Amino acid sequence: MVLQTPTDYRIALRRLDALATAGVEGNAALEAEFRELILSIDTYEGKLGLLPIPNLPTSLAEMIELKRQQMRLKQKDLAQLLEVPAGRLSQILSGKRRVTLDLAKRLYERLGIPSDFILKNA
Repeated sequence: MVLQTPTDYRIALRRLDALATAGVEGNAALEAEFRELILSIDTYEGKLGLLPIPNLPTSLAEMIELKRQQMRLKQKDLAQLLEVPAGRLSQILSGKRRVTLDLAKRLYERLGIPSDFILKNA
């Protein structure tokens, strides 16, 4: 699929949003369409000189780090905000320690990390 006009681009974005909302997992045809739309949109944006959206976090540690950077906090300040020892936060971010239920609740309340993301990636 080649996007040539702003109208093509808007239609592709709407279709991509619809597929993302509906979910494409398990349906090979929809997964292929989803990938094709992403490539087409990326190509069109590249021609316009638009910057691609950075990759979204795929792990809880990456999400915590992203939120820390967005809030412009040092790691020790984030540990204080979350009420955990700095060493424990370091272990969580490196994947050496799991998140407790209490910490998951604070991640949701204080950092705004969606609860479903926490559950899927904890």
